[in-house]
This record gives sequence, structure tokens and C-alpha cells, in this order.
Amino acid sequence: MKPTIRLLTQIWPACWPRVLVGFLPVCLVMGAEAPLVLPVWPGAIPEEYGTIGPERVRAPSEAPTKNAKWITNVTRPTVSVFRPAKDKNTKAAMLICPGGGYWNLAWDLEGEEVAAWLNTVGVTGLVLKYRVPRRPGQPEPLPAPGPLLDAQRAVSLVRSRAAEWEIDPNRIGIVGFSAGGHLAVATATHFDQRAYEPIDRIDTFSCRPDFAVAVYPGYLIEQHPAGVEINKDLLAPYIRIPTETPPILLVHASDDTMAASRTAS
Repeated sequence: MKPTIRLLTQIWPACWPRVLVGFLPVCLVMGAEAPLVLPVWPGAIPEEYGTIGPERVRAPSEAPTKNAKWITNVTRPTVSVFRPAKDKNTKAAMLICPGGGYWNLAWDLEGEEVAAWLNTVGVTGLVLKYRVPRRPGQPEPLPAPGPLLDAQRAVSLVRSRAAEWEIDPNRIGIVGFSAGGHLAVATATHFDQRAYEPIDRIDTFSCRPDFAVAVYPGYLIEQHPAGVEINKDLLAPYIRIPTETPPILLVHASDDTMAASRTAS
């Protein structure tokens, strides 16, 4: 097995075992306090271009699946902050990246419900609404570039507000699902290469998550045209694992034979 594959597939000791027990579906409590929603960027969005229309929730007739609220046309990334009860707060936090093939975001199933479960074990859940869909000219076999900028900035934003939100700045993780799983890995392995020029004080805070969880992640192996056999033993060439990469836990089903290239668009 390649050393890089072995590194990614090891189950690392976690700082908070309760966080990594499992992400069970949790219904949001009716009447619960609305989350604080903050913009990721203070003004113009770096590397943003094209016109894709207003943000919207996909209608059932065009949704990839019927079991999630699918958001698309995101041009103004945000972080929604779900805080646990004060008497349960462990001061740990996780930035949550919903999946959707970099075309959509499964906002409730892989976002709000995950935050709700994290709150039950005393962890602050922060749902990242990153840019989707792909912008014109961004090739589908590759991850979309904009979301990495959004995630890096979001980690720095959370760390900059740690004292205010009663978070330990050294216990901030990131979790993602499907394409969001790739985004979690990319964020954890590109902390030494911020993908945008620093804007303000927030960017003086590290964008390195303290640990990462990638749940059935996509885009970890190289994608090929239809009909070309995929080498499942090689990481995609854009996957890098620098020194000081935080612990990464991969979560997938026993019958998941390969990383999916995308979620239905």
C-alpha cells in the first residue's frame, strides 16, 4: 500500500472520541434558537466570476435525491453557528461541509442535522455554505477551486471568534460528506498554502484544522473518461500531504469500493 494511502486510511487517535462515535441523523428541535449566520467574506469574493442566478433550493422534480434539502447557486458563502447548551459545552468545534458533487449542498441531511447531533455531545457545529455549482469552465473531473478558499477562510473566521463562542482555538476540526469530504481533506492538507491573498485581521489566524473527518469522500482518486479503468490504488495528483497535516479519519461503508467522482448534478 502506498504510504500516502496508508496515512489517510489509518484511524488516528482523536482528541474527542465522542465526536467521532458516529453521525446519527438528528431532527432539529422545533422552536430552537436560530443559529447565528455570518458571511465568510467581508466584501468581494476572491476568484468569483460568472452569473449563475439567485440562490435557491432545488424543487423535488430536479433534486438529486428526495431525502435532502438541496441548495444551489451559492454566491455569498456563510457560516451558520449552532452552539451547544452551556452546561454541555466541551469547547470543541467542527466546521461542517455538506456534500453535493460541488454542484449542490445537502443542507439539512449533511449540514444542520450533523450540527444538531454535535450539539448533543457538547460540540459547536458550524455549517459552511460554500460556493456551488461549478463556475463556467471549471472541469467536472476536478474539484471546484472556490470552495477551498471558502473553507480556509471559514476556519480562520472560527478561530478568530473562539473566545466569543467559548471554543478552544486548538480544538477546531472539519468534517465533510462526499464532495464535502474532499473539501475537508483539502482544507486539512493545504493549511500551508492559503489559496487567496490575506484580506484582514481574520486571515492572521491559522486556517489549519486540528483534525478532519471525511465521510464517504469523493475526488481522492484520479478521475478518468468513461470507459477507462480507474486505478484505485493511486491518489489523485492534486492530493498532497505536507508535514504537520492534522489527523484525518476516513469514514465509509464496508461495501463502498471506490471514492465516488461526484454526487448527481
